[in-house]
Amino acid sequence: MKIPESPPPQNLDKLEDITNCLKNETSSKLIREFNEKYLYWSELKYRKIPEQFDPELLWAAVKLNRNLTARRIKISDIAGFEFTYNQTPYIQQKLHEFDLNLGGQLEGKDIIPESEKNRYLISSIMEEAIASSQLEGAVTTRKDAKVMLRQERKPQNRSEQMILNNYITIKKLAHLKNEKLTPQLVLEIHASITKHTLDDPQQEGRFRNTNDIVVSDKTTGNVIYQPPDFRQIEKIMDEFCAFANETDEDTFIHPIIRATILHFLIGYIHPFVDGNGRTARAIFYWYLLSKGYWLIEYMSISRMIIRSPAQYSRAYLFTELDDNDLTYFINYQLKTAESAFDSLKEYIGRKIEEKSQLYDFKKIEHINDRQAHILKMLSDNPKLTFTIKEVQNRFNTVYQTARTDIIGLEELGFIEKTTSGRKKLVYYRSGMFDERVRELTQ
Repeated sequence: MKIPESPPPQNLDKLEDITNCLKNETSSKLIREFNEKYLYWSELKYRKIPEQFDPELLWAAVKLNRNLTARRIKISDIAGFEFTYNQTPYIQQKLHEFDLNLGGQLEGKDIIPESEKNRYLISSIMEEAIASSQLEGAVTTRKDAKVMLRQERKPQNRSEQMILNNYITIKKLAHLKNEKLTPQLVLEIHASITKHTLDDPQQEGRFRNTNDIVVSDKTTGNVIYQPPDFRQIEKIMDEFCAFANETDEDTFIHPIIRATILHFLIGYIHPFVDGNGRTARAIFYWYLLSKGYWLIEYMSISRMIIRSPAQYSRAYLFTELDDNDLTYFINYQLKTAESAFDSLKEYIGRKIEEKSQLYDFKKIEHINDRQAHILKMLSDNPKLTFTIKEVQNRFNTVYQTARTDIIGLEELGFIEKTTSGRKKLVYYRSGMFDERVRELTQ
């Protein structure tokens, strides 16, 4: 992507002009609009601005206004680790909505039917594992990736291994939510996410020991951002964890903002040779789960990011190029989370509608919801085949429950079985399927 133009340097020699700009009714209205939308310099520069106003002067006034209201965060004494952010009306509104919904105080407990939570959870974790891996270069389709995960098939290539690693790691996060974040835990998450996917396996679960990684303009080759010296990483990661674990009321930061800053910081610190993005998103999930935002586990943030990867990159660059102003990244993360929440509601709406189509199958005596779903799948796709393990993973149940469900359908004549490979049982729709449906739903 094209690297954004850097903002002009602040010129304090024009402080009187800047002050007049803030006092002028027309320009102050523009400044308020620019700050509510939180435009970056290049976005402001090309807005339609009255001819009497110089864009650079307006920008200087915008920056002065932002600096006066910004909250300041110092992660480390190391240069480059002082940040600011502003809680704009948009940010405050979204934080309020997420507090009501993601923690289950208003809509969260009602949005997911209790009986369907396990199945929706597995589907969401699969979506996040696949999308987060695709963001880092995994080449596969969602359909093929889901088949691999449900069958628990051994990964055939690096892309599939990335997805399996992400899937396993995300499932672990809920069990880690009561732990304090430590550098060792960060390394464990990284090792889990990168297992068998790095060029150098010795880099799994290890901080980088090189300064080769830089962010540069692909057109000019100019270095835009140089991550900190690898010799400083251990100190910075200690401070990163201290920031994550902070509970002092005097330093309170809204949990969603803190989680977003943690996400940003992993990319900014770049503590690993590879796998920084996947680790950053995992820590974002971990932190929100640790603060009681249980619904986040059902939302795929990466699936939304992958729809706009250039915006994701720009959110990082805007922050880095504009004096470490995190508001750009926070804005992007909130918009992404909102899209993920809306997508979850749409998905559940579709599934509830599909469930209503199971009515005929539910007429069959002693058929449970899982078995009705299997019959619906076989009705929609007559060539479908599956194993007990796939049913177990699809419905997030134990093996014995999945086996009992399948044996029950086999005894009723809906499915038959054959063997594949090393005596693996594979089930498929029986030749009497339609006949048995008619007989048992009359």
